[in-house]
Amino acid sequence: MPDNTVFVVDDDKAVCQSLKFLLRTAGHEVETFPSAAAFLNVYEPSRRGCLVLDVRMPRMTGLELQQELNARAWRIPAILITGHGTVPMAIAAMKAGAFDFIEKPLRDDVLLESIDRALDWDDSTRNETVVLASLKVRAAELTDREREVLALVAAGEPNKSIARQLGISFRTVELHRSHILEKMQARTVAHLIRMAILLQQDGHL
Repeated sequence: MPDNTVFVVDDDKAVCQSLKFLLRTAGHEVETFPSAAAFLNVYEPSRRGCLVLDVRMPRMTGLELQQELNARAWRIPAILITGHGTVPMAIAAMKAGAFDFIEKPLRDDVLLESIDRALDWDDSTRNETVVLASLKVRAAELTDREREVLALVAAGEPNKSIARQLGISFRTVELHRSHILEKMQARTVAHLIRMAILLQQDGHL
């Protein structure tokens, strides 16, 4: 994953160095930061990757950094690590949106597996965001009537039923569907239905 970076945030310089060595050996791009503030000062949310955060850091803890990411709507997955883990702390981290919570001493295989899952999640989430943004642009070109037809097509209604419900002819429904397929750049009706479901889930249909 050449475009992905693992961002390590830990006030312990030795930990940062050892994690950098481990992760680079495993083929990851790595950047380390001595504090949450140092990370926030330089990170651009358009960058793909994941965070590995120490829970206990001065000034801003790993959990507080996770909460700050939420406040900024930055959706980078965060893996929190701690040498003083408790069940309530793990629950608090997950409720705050942490991707994973791992106790020290770290096992290399457990950490690397968690990072791989976090990077996969980041890729899929960002790809879905790009796809949805493109669908919204295409859907904005639809007329009000075409949006009505698309919603009924997504609900699995046949053309005859759509014509009856909207008070238009069967032929008019076919024309609308043809225009919708073209505007939405859908390869098939099934492809169009998947697009419509994504738009409905996001409240844009």
